[in-house]
Amino acid sequence: MSFKKTPITVAYGDGIGPEIMTAVRQVLDAAGAQIDYEEIEVGERVYDRGFSSGIEPASWDSLRRTGVVLKAPITTPQGKGVKSLNVTIRKTLGLFANVRPTRTYTPYIQSKHKNVDLVIVRENEEDLYTGIEYRQSYDGVQGLKLMSRPGCERIIRYAFEYAQARPRAKVTCMTKDNIMKMTDGLFHQVFEEVSSEYPNVETEHMIIDIGMARVADTPERFDVIVTSNLYGDIMSDVAAQICGSVGVGGSINIGSQAAMFEAIHGAAPDIAGQGIANPSGLLLAAVKMLKHIGQGETAKRIENAWLKTIEDGVHTGDIYREETGTERVGTEGFAKAVIARLGEAPKKLASPNEPSVDMARTRPSQRQSVTKTLVGVDVFVHVLWAEGEPDSLASDLLAACPSVLKLEMIDSRGLVIWPDGAPGTVQTDYCRCRFSQVGATAVTHHDIVRLLDNLAEWGCDFTGVELLYNYDGGRGYSLAQGQ
Repeated sequence: MSFKKTPITVAYGDGIGPEIMTAVRQVLDAAGAQIDYEEIEVGERVYDRGFSSGIEPASWDSLRRTGVVLKAPITTPQGKGVKSLNVTIRKTLGLFANVRPTRTYTPYIQSKHKNVDLVIVRENEEDLYTGIEYRQSYDGVQGLKLMSRPGCERIIRYAFEYAQARPRAKVTCMTKDNIMKMTDGLFHQVFEEVSSEYPNVETEHMIIDIGMARVADTPERFDVIVTSNLYGDIMSDVAAQICGSVGVGGSINIGSQAAMFEAIHGAAPDIAGQGIANPSGLLLAAVKMLKHIGQGETAKRIENAWLKTIEDGVHTGDIYREETGTERVGTEGFAKAVIARLGEAPKKLASPNEPSVDMARTRPSQRQSVTKTLVGVDVFVHVLWAEGEPDSLASDLLAACPSVLKLEMIDSRGLVIWPDGAPGTVQTDYCRCRFSQVGATAVTHHDIVRLLDNLAEWGCDFTGVELLYNYDGGRGYSLAQGQ
């Protein structure tokens, strides 16, 4: 069967990236995939040329033009003030859904588990991965965990649509809303709201720590898991590893206008250039890509050949065991083994017969109107503690208050240290000072400015300000520990 060639953007990446991408392209070409490759350079070498994003502006033209990206792992330099290119691409192209299928291939790939076939649907744009961080003082740094109702609803609705189209029986939501009651609480709340629209899909919610433990212990019990960015990133690697190896995990990043396909593992610079890396994760991601662009028959040929290779015991070093393997091969040898089996089918391992991961077309709910009332402000202060603190600090802060505000508390890293605070807590050189509304008198932005002006006159080194609001009479901010 012939196809019109589909243009895709290819990035060879860093570390083992060029080796496994070369192997994957050899398999795609041998299988007759009808693809026009547009190559771009991203990652370490681009960072070294002075592009802090890890990608040159011209490369965005290819990404936007093709809307389909096959990307090998890249390295983000630690420190140096650069941003993660993976996160940048996902957010710039609107790839809000990260879909990571995980299954076992026992007994051919060793695992303590059998019959695992779960899919982790991870939110891809929000949470701590926004990368918004600040240094508050010598001691303290701050990272913002940002969650939005549209972002939560979009990924949760996508998870239900994904499950319903397969069909898959159950969607499990995982959060830490017993601690992060507002951010993770929002995710859980939206899950409950959206789930009511899918009565034919079983649902459950778990706290992420016990949920992760159960994924590691009894992954067979799960079907589709939907969770936020950081939790999903960690969980998908754990799930892949306990099912055999992160080397066989493929990942799909998808939005309404573009999709990116990649392995879940990193660039593994410690084995780069040795020709021993497992190309399976990237190859299985490419299989999903072929289904996505309408070349399902070619995808099935490659997937069947890969399964037959695994059944025949031709394994790379990360999954090779004497009791299950017949031949230990490197990257190129594995690609050749898959190519040699094109047209064959596995005898025992079932070939997945799921439809492609389509563009994520979700419908957001209409935003509801709420009454928003300013009721105070949190001021973060850099302070060098002296004898008598925090009482002496509180005395100065009280003197700075306009008549409509009062000093409610001072905390250190979220724990109240004034009034009647915990004397045993570590005293860092920054703290949060909460000023709240006095009586029924309305607080205005001008009152907040007057407070800050008074603090500046006094010489207070405030490093951050967060306004406190009530929404429909309910608190729009968290209490400190000890309040």
